[in-house]
Amino acid sequence: MVSILFTVSTAEGGRAAWLEDMVVHPSRRGQGIGERLINEAKSGALAAGCSRITLLTDAMNSPALQFYEKAGFSRSQMVPLRLKL
Repeated sequence: MVSILFTVSTAEGGRAAWLEDMVVHPSRRGQGIGERLINEAKSGALAAGCSRITLLTDAMNSPALQFYEKAGFSRSQMVPLRLKL
């Protein structure tokens, strides 16, 4: 499962996407499902006129970091901050 949220980036001057959630059942990992989901997310974001996709993953989740970097994502200098309500 992958979900994309669309927004407007004032920094980029246009539409942007957030990859909000992506989940592949542990028993199905390593079968190319994640790669297909990422490709569909990219296609959907491009079709919606987005200039970028941003995502967050846990800093300690090495397998996810490696997966996303292999898919073309690069680490950002941005620092995520949260306010729990």
